[in-house]
Amino acid sequence: MFNSKIIGLGKYLPENIVTNADLEKIMETSDAWIQERTGIEERRHIAKGDGNSTSMMGVKAARIAIERAGLVPQDIDFILFATLSPDYYFPGSGVLVQEALEIPDCPAMDIRMQCSGFVYAVATADQFIKTGMYKNVLVIGSEYHSGGLDMTTRGRNISVIFGDGAGAVVMTRTENLSEGVLSSHLHSQGKYAEELSLIGPNTGRWVPEIMEANDPEDISYYPYMNGQFVFKNAVVRFAEVIKEGLEKTSWSADQIDLLIPHQANLRIAQFVQKKFGLSDDQVYNNIQRYGNTTAASIPIALTEAWEEGKVEQGTKVVLAAFGSGFTWGSVMIQW
Repeated sequence: MFNSKIIGLGKYLPENIVTNADLEKIMETSDAWIQERTGIEERRHIAKGDGNSTSMMGVKAARIAIERAGLVPQDIDFILFATLSPDYYFPGSGVLVQEALEIPDCPAMDIRMQCSGFVYAVATADQFIKTGMYKNVLVIGSEYHSGGLDMTTRGRNISVIFGDGAGAVVMTRTENLSEGVLSSHLHSQGKYAEELSLIGPNTGRWVPEIMEANDPEDISYYPYMNGQFVFKNAVVRFAEVIKEGLEKTSWSADQIDLLIPHQANLRIAQFVQKKFGLSDDQVYNNIQRYGNTTAASIPIALTEAWEEGKVEQGTKVVLAAFGSGFTWGSVMIQW
């Protein structure tokens, strides 16, 4: 019998900082408007020519995580790459990371679960480790949003929210069943799939149709979000899936040492914090600095919290996410 545990963490953020004041120069918005609705003050965007891509940011975060785990890339026997913005339509970004890190023949799987991607990936890694199939699993969340956003007034409700970045963890087996991942809880509700989506291009409107239309006013290439509807569903599902994890582990809310929610919107995190009566020290938020980095947000935040000494042996950590699909999930970890 095995549990899985995290033994190495890493993150990478592009150097290019885009502040709310920078956005005021290219669209009709304001720092006050953005902060009031999202809590975001700045975010990172890949700069043209800086050599970054979704997979390359993942590689940079992974190198740090692997080194901190006391391993070398060749020790990795399974790669899970969570993203909604892969380098290519196919193949997935996981195999690109494998090549860049010179990891020999091993499976590399992309997890396309958007904002819930890292939670789904950790839960997947946990199951493969518990069965004994793999020992050292590299889990990456990486997103390159900025190149696909409508950076005009038309797209401001979405484009001010998202940033680029990557986070990674190395998970391995432990025979101590009282530590590591104690439980994971995954859900989806396809009924609302198009309320937070990027519809085109798609196989129902494939390359010949797109080229024939050649419509500069077509906005289906940009993300769509029914903001208020998503917010209302998010606060409910966050609370439900955290409560589910607490019941499974027999933890009370006041026993949570650190809740790391997906950094979707600071107002959502504050709502959930209030719902469970958690103090500021029990919830980690960094959306103010990085915006919403989708599948990368939780591993970036988890890495930062660990670097700041907020996560150490014995710490009870809760990871929770909600996003497109709709999908949501939580992972309960005894560090």
